[in-house]
Amino acid sequence: MGYYWPTMVKDCIDYAKRCQACQFHANLIHQPPEPLHPTVASWPFDAWGLDVVGPMTKSSGGHLYILAATDYFSK
Repeated sequence: MGYYWPTMVKDCIDYAKRCQACQFHANLIHQPPEPLHPTVASWPFDAWGLDVVGPMTKSSGGHLYILAATDYFSK
């Protein structure tokens, strides 16, 4: 005995679009990749990259975040 489900593909796609775990683990790339644009620094301290890491467990000084700075010339 079989089943007739004419909208099965559309229903499955709609379900996957609403499912957060499905989106997280999907192997589909939804947008084409952007070309990389390298950052070229001409001299030290010319260009910096800054990242905020956290929140983390509170330090002895009461801090929850780390500010990580990278000089692109020496990277």
